[in-house]
Amino acid sequence: MSSEAGHEQDIKRINELARKAKTVGLTDEEIDERNILRKRYIDAFKSSLRNQLDNITLVDKEDKQ
Repeated sequence: MSSEAGHEQDIKRINELARKAKTVGLTDEEIDERNILRKRYIDAFKSSLRNQLDNITLVDKEDKQ
């Protein structure tokens, strides 16, 4: 499974747990799973953002004197 497919599965599961939390509540195991999935999601987001920022190149207009 690609990391993108795994990421999509994590998001799907996070949403399932969120819906369940709003309706019937979560077990302790589901709360632990939700916390792990949220951390994994946030870490992936930060890594992606860092990668984007590392690949930015600033370009200045040349001085026209």
